Amino acid sequence: MAAFTTGEAVALELPIARLPTRAAAFLVDAVVQLVLGAIAFVLLFAVLASADFDGAWLRVAGLTVMVGVLVGYPAACETLTRGRTLGKMMLGLRVVRSDGGPIDFRHALTRGLTGAIVDFWMVGVFGAVAVLTSLCSPQARRVGDVLAGTVVVHATKVLPRPALAVPPQWLVGWVTQLDLSGLTEDLALTTRQYLTRCPTLTPEAQMRLGYDLVVAVCGALRVTPLNGYPPVQILGAIVAERQRRALTPPFTNPELLDMPLSALTASPTP
Repeated sequence: MAAFTTGEAVALELPIARLPTRAAAFLVDAVVQLVLGAIAFVLLFAVLASADFDGAWLRVAGLTVMVGVLVGYPAACETLTRGRTLGKMMLGLRVVRSDGGPIDFRHALTRGLTGAIVDFWMVGVFGAVAVLTSLCSPQARRVGDVLAGTVVVHATKVLPRPALAVPPQWLVGWVTQLDLSGLTEDLALTTRQYLTRCPTLTPEAQMRLGYDLVVAVCGALRVTPLNGYPPVQILGAIVAERQRRALTPPFTNPELLDMPLSALTASPTP
């Protein structure tokens, strides 16, 4: 198990996929790629040969098929399935970001390109580079994982429930309607730090710093700051809602996705 902290300051422990399991998943994917490549080569050769294209076109077509199979297959699969190829699905694995979050096309493409060039094929000595780097990494990361900022984990294991902030019930209706896309990571981090430090601050410092943060956060969200509520409640409600929206696979078990917010015990208020 390895500890992860998501962008919403949610602490999770995810079981790292080690070399034997990853190697088995790789072999499954290699067989799939071999079959797809053979089919594509046969079809392209038949089309180009019947059209009387010269050898240069055949070489270009062959190179295109090779890139598509070696890079396109893993990049497309991991993008569309949020971090899983056929081999990873069969072995119960998933690629996640280094903070435990879901990957996107950029991560998948980086892993695919690095796998084809460095880890496995062109200079990887049929996976020797991937094996060595995985053995030397505490999180079993190959070069592609390091460059993409990803980790491969067991996605089917039961994970513990993360402790999340719980908003005041009287602010739930307000905060769930907010568009939180304007809240930058830096401002969200500052807000979380304020909520964490609140118990150690004097009442005057809590109000002064909290009011400034409420103005900044509400300005970023383009909403009018609420009157009559302590800053810690407003900021805590926003952070709690941001955390709730972040709880999508592969962060937790699917069972936890329907868990009501009131079931989570940690509170942002001092």
